[in-house]
Amino acid sequence: MSYFSELALQYIDGEWRSGTGSWDIVDVDPYTGDKLATITVATVGEVDRAYRAAARAQQQWAATNPYTRRLVFERVLRLLEEREDAITLAIMTELGGTALKAGFELSLVKDVLRDCLQLSVGLEGRLLPSTAPGRENRLHRLPVGVVGVISPFNFPLFLAIKALAPALALGNGVVLKPHQETPVVGGTLIAKLFEDAGLPPGLLNVVVTDIAEIGDAFLEHPVPKVISFTGSDRIGRHVATVAAAHFKRTVLELGGNSALIVLDDADLDLAVSAAVFSRFAHQGQVCMAANRILVDRVVEAEFTEKFVARVAALTVGDPKDPATQIGPLINPVQADALTAQVDQSVAAGATALLRGTTTGSLMEPVVLTGLAADDPILRRELFGPVVLVLPFDGEDEAVRIANDTPFGLSGAVHTADVERGVRIAHRIEAGMVHVNGGTIADEPAVPFGGEKNSGVGRLNGESTVDAFTTVKWISVQRERAVFPF
Repeated sequence: MSYFSELALQYIDGEWRSGTGSWDIVDVDPYTGDKLATITVATVGEVDRAYRAAARAQQQWAATNPYTRRLVFERVLRLLEEREDAITLAIMTELGGTALKAGFELSLVKDVLRDCLQLSVGLEGRLLPSTAPGRENRLHRLPVGVVGVISPFNFPLFLAIKALAPALALGNGVVLKPHQETPVVGGTLIAKLFEDAGLPPGLLNVVVTDIAEIGDAFLEHPVPKVISFTGSDRIGRHVATVAAAHFKRTVLELGGNSALIVLDDADLDLAVSAAVFSRFAHQGQVCMAANRILVDRVVEAEFTEKFVARVAALTVGDPKDPATQIGPLINPVQADALTAQVDQSVAAGATALLRGTTTGSLMEPVVLTGLAADDPILRRELFGPVVLVLPFDGEDEAVRIANDTPFGLSGAVHTADVERGVRIAHRIEAGMVHVNGGTIADEPAVPFGGEKNSGVGRLNGESTVDAFTTVKWISVQRERAVFPF
């Protein structure tokens, strides 16, 4: 099937329908600029119908035998594998993702779905002792009801499924609002997979829309009890504020400004490989990407020479070409904005060790060093193929520089002494730090999330259960109770 012609619709209460909003979202190939699809946006009324449908369907779904729920995820996984070639092409076309990126994203999605097989049947209750004679305390894990999911454009298939699939596995209903740049891969394609896998109608709804049409209706609606948002810290702050005013829980996976630290005893070839991947995977449009490479002055010259040579050899171009390692950014606006930041830093005295050109959405790699301590680019999330190389003298300065950012998502430390690396990792203000690895990593059993402006809450494993369930205390008085009056 042609995903972009068949799935350019809303998916509400088990039906494919056109939106009735006053304008259209135009889905565009970021490399060619070709129009892929036109989708009329959903209205406030359609958002309401989606949430109401999820609430109705959720009650029966929660009562369904968990082993029966599990079958849906088995079938989704099988369909994903059967349609992998078509989905890979869709990722390349709508996102500008390379073959490597598409394969990486799909492997992450499969991991989530496999984990949902266990999650579907894994909820356990607890018995706790009581201070009252003859009383039995029972704790039950229950689904929250309905979860609203807002997904980003960079890994839209994975980051939507990472939230919505576990939420469904735990007995919830879901309404998904994909990013308007990736409405198919991040939205309606997912709905199609779950529909074909036999998910009951109404449980999963996809509304393709924008705040220009619906305002905060997606967040304020009375049905969802949890809002899961992945995106920028600026929007995340707004989501948190609105949700809190309505007593909703939030899971916020926000931006990053990760540092990869190269100590004086590091394996430089390994560190170079880790740094290149950590910065330039998917053109640097990864929240965990290493914006800053911190290098001990003892090895700075050797590391920098090897690093710049590796970056200069990266192939930039058509994401559908198997040889391409860096494809386009999501749109020309993003590319131009990042280019302007680079221009400002160079004008302020930074040295460009490598400076490519920007044409449309394609931006060739940039390596900057010699930045002023107060350069704003040091504290921003750089969502593109730009990297900053910063020298340091000793561990304390490395930690200080790494922590000199409002973000705290990921990080990495390279050293021959693993325990030295662990000691430094403990000092870095980030939710995840990897010794002798890259800054980009995600595993289904390990809590994923950040500190500071990088978010609130965690997903994966037990953290996902905490995010999408609630606890109910039921006490049973087995002996006759005595009351004071």
